[in-house]
Amino acid sequence: MSVTPLISSVELNSPLLGASVAELTAWVQQQGQPAYRGKQLHDWLYHKGVRSLADISVFPKQWRGEVADIPVGRSTIHHRAVAADGTIKYLLQLADGQIVETVGIPSDKRLTVCVSTQVGCPMACDFCATGKGGYKRNLARHEIVDQVLTVQEDFQQRVSHVVFMGMGEPLLNTENVLAALRSLNQDVGIGQRSLTVSTVGIRDRIRQLAQHNLQITLAVSLHSPHQELRQQLIPSARFYPIEDLLAECREYVEITGRRVSFEYILLAGVNDLPEHALELAKRLRGFQSHVNLIPYNPIQEVDYKRPSSDRIQAFVNVLKQQFIAVSVRYSRGLEADAACGQLRSQKLGQ
Repeated sequence: MSVTPLISSVELNSPLLGASVAELTAWVQQQGQPAYRGKQLHDWLYHKGVRSLADISVFPKQWRGEVADIPVGRSTIHHRAVAADGTIKYLLQLADGQIVETVGIPSDKRLTVCVSTQVGCPMACDFCATGKGGYKRNLARHEIVDQVLTVQEDFQQRVSHVVFMGMGEPLLNTENVLAALRSLNQDVGIGQRSLTVSTVGIRDRIRQLAQHNLQITLAVSLHSPHQELRQQLIPSARFYPIEDLLAECREYVEITGRRVSFEYILLAGVNDLPEHALELAKRLRGFQSHVNLIPYNPIQEVDYKRPSSDRIQAFVNVLKQQFIAVSVRYSRGLEADAACGQLRSQKLGQ
């Protein structure tokens, strides 16, 4: 991975999860232990799932007692909901009592985790449950990595893909997201091309991400080819016109050589008409990109509807006729309120 660690050493009494072998080696040496214990600690953190340093049996008993109160950085499962399709939504309780959601999505030969990057979300997208609950804080790198390890342990299956599409706007928490990407790649062992970061678009942040020249997938939530409608759906869009956003995305493609995936939630009678598809195709013509259509997943707070299957297919047909790469993603976990746009930081009624 080309990006260098953003944290060169582990601070005293800070959570250890998310640290690299080099960081952990430096830390154990600061504690007066031999360097090889850094590799041991790394193995127990990322492959044995240890939750307390006191439980690392290969460490000297006396030293285990001395460092027992150093936080590893693991959460606890506050609530777990299983959908009929096998998708599991977790409410995870963090060290400060905050609740964050993550989702495990199993399929043939793969296990995808949808991780959150913030407690709540400040973007307030009109169709999204997370934005209705407001924003509390960014997640630290260990709190992001922990979500993946928690799902991996619960499923007893290796995680193959991670999508940063849960609660929050990842590019408003860039430093911790980059640190988590490094750890998921180098420490947990997930390939960069199996990591996806989603954003509604924050001015200059896509360009900054491109400078790290990662091989991850960038997914940009577009949802409308028209500026006026887009800012109705995504309030922050009024500060970042769609023309500027797409120009920055083109820079991303030029710098990284990686295509951009455009997420587009289809809302019946709002943004799912053939003219919307034609305008979207016009915006993306000549663009190294892919359109991922997502039929709307209902939430209680608004009255948007999912388009009919015929309307969805008609939208697809228009894009294909315009030679735009397109696919339809039918979200998993609807029964558990774990699908795209349905995440919230607590169970309804709490």
